[in-house]
Amino acid sequence: MLKEVRTKFEKLGITSFCELALLIPHSYEDYRLHQHFVPNQPQLIDATIKRVFFSGKSIQLTFFAHNLEQIVFAVIFQPKPYMRHQFHEGDRAFFYGVIEQKMGKLQMSMPKKVTTIGEITPKYKLTMRSDAVARFTQKYLTQENLAKEGLKQTIIEQLLEIHNPTSNFKGLDEAKLKALKYTELFIYMQQLSKKRKYFKALHSLKPEYKSWSKTLPFELTSEQQKAIEDIAQDLAKDTAAKRMIVGDVGSGKTMVILATAFMNKEHKTILMAPTTILANQLFEEAQKFLPMLQSTLVTNKTKKVDLEEFDFIIGTHALLYRELPQASVVMVDEQHRFGTMQRNMLEKLVTSSELRPHYFQFSATPIPRTQAMIETAHIDVSLITSTPFKKDITSKVIQKKDFKALLEHIKKELALNNQVLLVYPLVEQSEAFAYQSLEEARGYWEKNFEDVYVTHGKDKEKEKVLLEFREKGKILLATTVIEVGISLPRLSTVVIVGAERLGLSTLHQLRGRVSRTGLKGYCFLYTNQEKSQRLESFAQTPSGFDIANLDLQYRKSGDLLKGVQQSGSGFKFVDIAQDEIIVKEVKQDLQKMVQ
Repeated sequence: MLKEVRTKFEKLGITSFCELALLIPHSYEDYRLHQHFVPNQPQLIDATIKRVFFSGKSIQLTFFAHNLEQIVFAVIFQPKPYMRHQFHEGDRAFFYGVIEQKMGKLQMSMPKKVTTIGEITPKYKLTMRSDAVARFTQKYLTQENLAKEGLKQTIIEQLLEIHNPTSNFKGLDEAKLKALKYTELFIYMQQLSKKRKYFKALHSLKPEYKSWSKTLPFELTSEQQKAIEDIAQDLAKDTAAKRMIVGDVGSGKTMVILATAFMNKEHKTILMAPTTILANQLFEEAQKFLPMLQSTLVTNKTKKVDLEEFDFIIGTHALLYRELPQASVVMVDEQHRFGTMQRNMLEKLVTSSELRPHYFQFSATPIPRTQAMIETAHIDVSLITSTPFKKDITSKVIQKKDFKALLEHIKKELALNNQVLLVYPLVEQSEAFAYQSLEEARGYWEKNFEDVYVTHGKDKEKEKVLLEFREKGKILLATTVIEVGISLPRLSTVVIVGAERLGLSTLHQLRGRVSRTGLKGYCFLYTNQEKSQRLESFAQTPSGFDIANLDLQYRKSGDLLKGVQQSGSGFKFVDIAQDEIIVKEVKQDLQKMVQ
């Protein structure tokens, strides 16, 4: 790359001509002569100066505009010294400025003398002077340079017209906006694909799971089977797989995990879960549905044993501090609960050479389909959007006036031997907060109801409390610690206090705690707000993948490249909630380039 180009790229904070194309002008100056007056718009006039009057802090001018065939009065405030020599009575020149009609007269403020006419000139607001950026862009933003970086002809034509507008330029129309979105996604997905590294797999298998699935007391859903098929294809390759399986709450990801361990039965499989309760549940399921495998559980409390004896090793982050055998499949459940460093540590622990295990991450936080398509540039993605049985959950936004009816509902559910969960936003009282805390509320519930259990994130006994509540409890007061983890088959009702303070995906996770076994479920969103369109929309949307799209509309997507999904858009032009068709097009075009 030329030194001049590299220097300018550094000053502009970019690395490619495609990125240069996205630094679009903030405005355009139209230096074409028009035969009619356009109110309140900058306009060029071909004018003879009829009168010049210098006052202390201004220059007052009278023009005859030949193209408009009218007198135009003009004023320049705080003129620079050199301007006093620019204007002479009788001179004819071109002047540019905003013309307004005041009391039947045309008035131009701050006219600028121009020599280049007949063009639409882009203006840039960047770290360099606008004219320098314009010259650099005109010189280097070319058909050839953009084509070398892989952009297709139709997109290039639109981008070039944004920076070099023709006489019939109409601004950023739909075609030009699409070109900007396409280019932004093209750059982004190319960068993601460069992040992906390929390694040779420790083992490639001839996987089969049908013989196992026939032994199950239920039938796998078509989407569970599709995810398992995706994994089977991964296991058959010589390249180490890297796949994320995203399933809605209660979609049956556990069976996909167990099917993967079964398909890898000739070799060892390791699974890391975020909590002891979750690891224990997965271990119990493995013992129940995979009797042909030797399974073991590793937590901080289990004794150290020789793990070489086992086929399927299930554990918490305690696995990171044990001597682990070589495993050809590594899985991480609820992968977002672990840091990137922890996930990488696990992968490295079981890798003794350049050969790598097949690596599968599972997540119960649904992501928009469009985002999943973007993610596939650096990791394979399988989506499980349906559940093994239809969840019947009624969601409702409630306020203080509904408290009496809520109490009646809770008593009715407890009489049916069902359980109730109340989620509070804070553990202790805060004056800055309009809702009761967990500690403030517990007195009321413990006084009026039996078998009330309380836990929160800092409670060292929380796992013991949750297990005891599952067996004996009626009401559980908790913070969002309950969001992921323990299965509570009798839980029919969740009440979320201060619901408007939580993200929609967290609300969906909490709602997903109920109706896990087909029980009729209820989710009450308690708020002090008189009206919340966001919560009402959530109450009407049962699917986690639709919730993810809804979430995008209320708070823009984060930066996927950095692996963080936060509010605040990571894109300037692209709207992930709306631009699925463009994402598909970019993905297909990038795949053609690789082939």
